[in-house]
Amino acid sequence: MIRIGLIREWKVPPDNRVALTPKTCVHIEETYPQIKIVAEPSPDRCFTGQQYTEERLQLKDDLRNCDILMGIKEVPPEKLIEGKTYFFFSHTKKKQAYNKSLMQALITKKIRMIDYECLTHSDEQRILGFGFYAGVVGAHNGLLAYGKKFGLYDLPAAHMAGSYASIITSYEHFKLPNIKIAVTGSGKVATGVLDIMTKLDIEPVEPEDFLTHEYDYPVYTHLKGNALYARKDNDLFHRDDFHANPKAYKCLFSSYVNQTDILINGIYWEQDIPRLFEELDIQRKDWRISVIADITCDPEGSVPINSGASTITKPVYGVDRKTLLRTEPYQNTHDTIDLMAVDNLPNELPADASHYFAQHLEKYIIGELLKKESELLKRATICENGKLTEQFEYLADYAYTSV
Repeated sequence: MIRIGLIREWKVPPDNRVALTPKTCVHIEETYPQIKIVAEPSPDRCFTGQQYTEERLQLKDDLRNCDILMGIKEVPPEKLIEGKTYFFFSHTKKKQAYNKSLMQALITKKIRMIDYECLTHSDEQRILGFGFYAGVVGAHNGLLAYGKKFGLYDLPAAHMAGSYASIITSYEHFKLPNIKIAVTGSGKVATGVLDIMTKLDIEPVEPEDFLTHEYDYPVYTHLKGNALYARKDNDLFHRDDFHANPKAYKCLFSSYVNQTDILINGIYWEQDIPRLFEELDIQRKDWRISVIADITCDPEGSVPINSGASTITKPVYGVDRKTLLRTEPYQNTHDTIDLMAVDNLPNELPADASHYFAQHLEKYIIGELLKKESELLKRATICENGKLTEQFEYLADYAYTSV
């Protein structure tokens, strides 16, 4: 028997998502009689304790009897139970400074840490994530901010709408002005963004047309691959080469800053990947972008004017183009840029996002738990038995207190 415990989220501000919904738990137990699931009571979870008990699932305050513990956000070091297998988003693979103590606690407490972000198919395609709903909410928030900045229209905040269906309903009699939107990135985030573009009848146009035409209706262009990056030496783009040698590439986004009203940024970014623009570029005379929805949300990352995450209740802050300092949002002027930088966007639609996540977790991961050896789980295991696994040994100076 494998006992799975759904842990309470302790990170502040609280996250309302859960790895497995009540109905998914029931289906898993029916499909895999060797698995038993219990849930730790939580005052914040989008599915109540009663919804779990109504499905004949147990609530337990003490999960030390569980073999596997599943959460969403990082677990505070003092809450980790020694020797257990944990699944959550640890945000340690990039040596994030704010989680160094967590990484060291995982080692000290001999935790087997399986990071959702690292669960991939054999071709390195990610299996789990909330990217689709990050894209949905990020795109919605960016459009909301533009309307509020210039007093052009109103949209409900995603977390107030409460569900994806309610957001789409709010679009039924809604018409956007003739704005131009640049969407960056690929994968599930981009899929969510493009879903919103479709639902709002925002027409797609090719990058070259976006650069040379104005329109009397709203349009977007989707920038990725060779539309966004090129080698410095020959102006070509090869995906595998780009991932292997990002420093050899330049970003082409500079050509779009004088043709774009809203930037919706959903690229994957690491330190060696070129930024979309540099901080001083916002002082260019031909700079047109007035709203940026930074779904990627790496402070001083691909969007260098991102000085830190905003919150669901206050999702936008302004950036003064002259001083580069934070200022109040929603000023009806092009002298400021409004930046949406919420780092937990899917939590604005926690039930929808949890349902989506749970489906993929059941489909691709639960069966792997029953195997004696799972290459899939092995690839995603950052540490176990007090040591980093081979593929994550590059974290040694970050993970070991004695290094």
